[in-house]
Amino acid sequence: MPKTGKSRHKRRFIRLKRFLARIRPAARQVASGCNRIELLSDGKLFFSSLIDAIKRAQKTVLLEYYMFRNDRTGSLLAGELTDAAGRGVKVFLIYDYIGSIDTPSSFFRKMRRVGIRVVPFNVPSFRRGVRWFDRRDHRKMAIIDGQKAFLGGFNIGDEYAGLIERPNSFRDVGFTLSGTAVAELTAIFSETWEMETGVPPLLPGQYPESAPDGRADVTIVSGGPQQRSSYIRGAFRLSIASASEELLIANPYFVPGPRIIRALLRAASRGVRVKLLLPARSDVRIVQVAGRSSYATLLSKGVEIFEVEQEILHAKVMVVDKERSVIGSANLDQRSFNRNFEINCIIDDRLFSRQMRRVLLEEFGNARQISLEEHEKRSFTVRLLERIINLFSWFL
Repeated sequence: MPKTGKSRHKRRFIRLKRFLARIRPAARQVASGCNRIELLSDGKLFFSSLIDAIKRAQKTVLLEYYMFRNDRTGSLLAGELTDAAGRGVKVFLIYDYIGSIDTPSSFFRKMRRVGIRVVPFNVPSFRRGVRWFDRRDHRKMAIIDGQKAFLGGFNIGDEYAGLIERPNSFRDVGFTLSGTAVAELTAIFSETWEMETGVPPLLPGQYPESAPDGRADVTIVSGGPQQRSSYIRGAFRLSIASASEELLIANPYFVPGPRIIRALLRAASRGVRVKLLLPARSDVRIVQVAGRSSYATLLSKGVEIFEVEQEILHAKVMVVDKERSVIGSANLDQRSFNRNFEINCIIDDRLFSRQMRRVLLEEFGNARQISLEEHEKRSFTVRLLERIINLFSWFL
């Protein structure tokens, strides 16, 4: 008797759960229930909510960001962190040294002088060997009092906060998470801090415990170059494989490699409607050229591709069958899979996923659809450039 679509979907979802169980340390739970998720659909909402939470912080503020700019948004946030430290809140900040290379060191020294603990990630040296020169902390998260976390694709800067006019503003989304999953994020932050400094940020027992707060099941997928096989890529692949009806993906740096491409093609071949939202303009042009080289393969097999033109797309989101969402810091590229420290959340919550789906559908409606006929008209020079860049795609 042939298996129904629902039974196939259930079997694929069980495979996803087993994979997530394998990538977790034995002492940690596979997925945590009792979480509350709130969508923050643009930069103004995200940063106003984050600043409000810092204002109300009583015990700890933990921040881990790839980019922390010295602009209006960065200065405003630094001021709120200074006020928090002044009233006795323990404030810890990890920023990526290369990601924030344009931010003067005096900006971070000023924070240290007022009692904020600040650590740059992976300052170039030979301490870890040559291979570590290219390792980046690409995570974006803030944890307030061990109770509420802010995640998504937002860096700290005006272009993310909605303070720069189109078309140079960045289109991103984020969310808040409260509930039992926050403890896992706190543990991940602590591991990174201790890896860089040699000592934990707080002693055992000093962290506030995260309390149940909602009905959403959340799985945290933490990726890093120390993993023998990419957990981030594996979670993406099995999330794609679990789709039975619809797969909506938004991602700004699309150089996914053959495994993700095959997963997308298989989804399309079994009748899943696969829609990709990608940037028409990018702040990393070479990555965009490499990503477009896979358009013909995808379009010819029924995958729909749309490009955002009004802003620079920076959101990293996947919505599966209107029921499950994957959202966080990871791009669909080899850097996120193999060389960056990343954080993604797999959220099993229909309400949140349908909210996220509505946001994506609006973006699809405002984007330009790419046809195979149009794509095949690109010049010989562009095709040659794609081939050359693809030789180095692992390094992008």
